[in-house]
Amino acid sequence: MTKKTKLELTWPGKENRPRLEPRILIEDAGKSYHAASRAEGDLFDNMLIKGDNLLALKALEADYAGEVKCVFIDPPYNTGSAFTHYDDGLEHSLWLSLMRDRLECIHRLLADNGSLWITLDDNEAHYFKVMCDEVFGRSNFVSNAVWQKKYAPANDTLWLSASHDHLLVYAKDKSKWRARNLARDEKSLSVYKNPDNDPRGPWRADNYTCAKSSEERPNLYYMIENPNTGEKIWPKKSRVWGYGPETHEQHKLDNLIWWGKDGKNSVPSLKRFISSLKNSGIKAQTVWTWEEVGHTQDGRREQIALLPDDPFPTPKPEKLIERILQISTEDGDLVLDSFAGSGTTGAVAHKMGRRWIMVEIGDHADTHIIPRLKKVIDGSDQGGISKAVNWQGGGGFRYFTLAPSLLAKDAWGNWVVDRQYNPEMLAEALCKHLGFAYAPSQEEGEWWRHGQSSETDFLYVTTQSLTHEALKRLSDAVGPERTLVVCARAFAGSTDAFPNLTAVKIPSAILTRCEWGRDDYSLNVANLPATQDALPEEPDLGPLFAAKEAADD
Repeated sequence: MTKKTKLELTWPGKENRPRLEPRILIEDAGKSYHAASRAEGDLFDNMLIKGDNLLALKALEADYAGEVKCVFIDPPYNTGSAFTHYDDGLEHSLWLSLMRDRLECIHRLLADNGSLWITLDDNEAHYFKVMCDEVFGRSNFVSNAVWQKKYAPANDTLWLSASHDHLLVYAKDKSKWRARNLARDEKSLSVYKNPDNDPRGPWRADNYTCAKSSEERPNLYYMIENPNTGEKIWPKKSRVWGYGPETHEQHKLDNLIWWGKDGKNSVPSLKRFISSLKNSGIKAQTVWTWEEVGHTQDGRREQIALLPDDPFPTPKPEKLIERILQISTEDGDLVLDSFAGSGTTGAVAHKMGRRWIMVEIGDHADTHIIPRLKKVIDGSDQGGISKAVNWQGGGGFRYFTLAPSLLAKDAWGNWVVDRQYNPEMLAEALCKHLGFAYAPSQEEGEWWRHGQSSETDFLYVTTQSLTHEALKRLSDAVGPERTLVVCARAFAGSTDAFPNLTAVKIPSAILTRCEWGRDDYSLNVANLPATQDALPEEPDLGPLFAAKEAADD
């Protein structure tokens, strides 16, 4: 037996993983909202989900696994600050465990060419990065962009004034993900001028050398003569010309060599014309200044304009989210934010023509997000990026809550189907548990088709006890070319006589699949159940790097 050493981030309780119940989502039509009229391009299938975000992420997997193009999350930073709308003071180990569980769900939801963007400060960013490497793979780490969130130093700081947050970027599969170019703005276009009145239009002077030595590229180490002064110029041996002699001669014939306004520069430049640009965009860089994407006070002002009586305390500016979506998505792509906060991600995605899903457990899903989105849809929100994208309103969203746990204990302590479940809810829930798509048939005579896993395999759910005669009726209706999984409370007859039927007794068949009756996996220590596996209140071991030996046969 050989042994290998694996470098990983370890913390107390890392091995503990929740057994999540795949809940169904219940629409509250009274809180859903849409524009009064429909215009071309309007999106109405956006989703706002109120509930525990880990359970919500699990609930989305059946329908959205591999479909999300961009996930942006702004989780509690674990700073110990007493925010009104967030519990933001978790011990390192517990915080990492709870975030890891959410990352694993997010990874399954992302499209192969999708990306994850996370904003964090120095309290957890570096631990989080190593943990995220384990979930996404270190090779899929894209960048740590720096957002300048403050424009002035804090004079009361004891050490260095924190002016930035980290924006960690991961691809689901880096080989399939590419960052989209940013649109060229006036600042980037201002470098193109036309000092010699060239009829081809504005241009900029580009470097005529390259980062190669004369030993590496001897063919690029040669003499160039300035035609205006007669000076014979050699490049540095450590940095030779970027073009060979033949190409240089062609540049001269094409009037692409620039020797400065007076023609006496000691090194030539290459004229690059704005008309020759291969595309209209520029590559995003890893430092984002507040002039480009806004700062925290911008986000605060946007909130005050929307909800002056009770603004959300820690919103991100809309320009920051716009930059992320410009790089990671196109029109119609699906964007997910499972820490919705004040709803900035959904608001910006909506204005940019992206589909969106937001999840928020707090009451501000109702008090902050819904009022904000209504203003976006009505077109009355003209703050943030609205004027830049010419937002006039439109579209809509649907409001969902998580259904209660499918199973509850009766008066005798037995697990039974919760009484709140009607037949339709029960059928949809069992489809999620058993891997079927909920697709009730509308065809006459196919009353038994509640779910479908393939063209010939279906699911039927009933709370009745099925007799032999009932099973025969089902078998005849299904026919010999198709198969049917039958979920029932009991079977009075045997299914052995019907090869196209598979019997599943509920709830016993699903009892051990997950945790039942747990509604809160939130980042709130007070809400976590006390079990024999619970973490110690004040563990001596914080997160640490460890060389963990793993036996390898």
